[in-house]
Amino acid sequence: MGSSPQTDEPAAEKRRSEEKAQPTEEPRPTEEAQPTEETRPAEPPPNKRRRRLLRRLALAVPLILLLPLLTALTALRVNYMGDPADGTFTRGKDALWLGHAWVDGRKKDADVTALAARLKRTGIRDLYVHAGPLEHDGTLPASAYPNARWFLAAVHRQMPGIRVQAWLGDVLASEGAGGMRLESAPTRAAVVRSTREILAAGFQGAHFDLEPLHSDDADYLTLLDALHAVTAARGVPLSVAAHQIDPLPGLHTARGTLTGHPKWWSQRFFGQVARRVDQIALMSYDTMQPLESTYGGYVAQQTSLALEVTPETTDLLMGLPFYHQKGFGHWEHAETVAGAVRGVRLGLSRTDADRRNFGVAAYVDFAAQEKDWQAYQDGWVR
Repeated sequence: MGSSPQTDEPAAEKRRSEEKAQPTEEPRPTEEAQPTEETRPAEPPPNKRRRRLLRRLALAVPLILLLPLLTALTALRVNYMGDPADGTFTRGKDALWLGHAWVDGRKKDADVTALAARLKRTGIRDLYVHAGPLEHDGTLPASAYPNARWFLAAVHRQMPGIRVQAWLGDVLASEGAGGMRLESAPTRAAVVRSTREILAAGFQGAHFDLEPLHSDDADYLTLLDALHAVTAARGVPLSVAAHQIDPLPGLHTARGTLTGHPKWWSQRFFGQVARRVDQIALMSYDTMQPLESTYGGYVAQQTSLALEVTPETTDLLMGLPFYHQKGFGHWEHAETVAGAVRGVRLGLSRTDADRRNFGVAAYVDFAAQEKDWQAYQDGWVR
């Protein structure tokens, strides 16, 4: 039988001794690889860095601009919430702007009859019929309103209790070379003479719409003082169409600086005008509002701002958009009669619910649709 191999112990021991005698490399700690010139990412060229910065700015700027806008729209939407107070309906002192066709021969007896039927169960007391425009020098030829006496007689016959005021206006030279210059004393004097003439023709008041009229126009205030002396002497009202009031203090100044068109009046100036007239109709349309709710909230705010500075002896009328067009200034899906009426009632409720010398003014008869009249009837007249 064979035997097991025997281990050569002296030889094995010798090999182990030799292995121990050999120097061994100690393990090096693991280190993160340090970038070299070959591995370090290259800096982007200046043009690429500039494009990257511009892209970031392109994203940031809209956000910066949109945040205040969204905040403002949210505030207006909240302002449209709530319920108007009971009794905030017509006081029988509403008005309607009428086009020039009523005094230039285009309208006939049948038209007056239809108008009388339309107004029968409304709160409309004043008709502002367009009898101008004034010439830039303030004059007004009688040829501008040849059928005025016929119209006045027809209204008095078919609509007793309704007043007919002459609607006079012109473009002002406040933002361009052409137009009326209120800083001219002879021009203001001519406007006063024209007002005497139009009242002599039988009109029961004078309603002025001069645009664009900038806030704090001292020449306009001077003109109003002179006009009021004329209307008061005849016992008829002086009425004006007024710009909207700053939604934020000083906004007209900021917009005027940026665009050259201030749009709004200061609340202080609105009050100065209101104290010089018998009626003031705030043109609460062309507001640039995108939604009916924000438009209604804006009208509610405008109503409150106007009430705060209008004397109780002055009729304050809030404009209703009885017209339809599309554009940045007026979005007809947002600026509705229903939204305006609800906004008026909310502003009235919150500020002076019992104000008697208060109403709405519809602009304008020739552009009105049946739904506008119905919304006015349902929301304001009841």
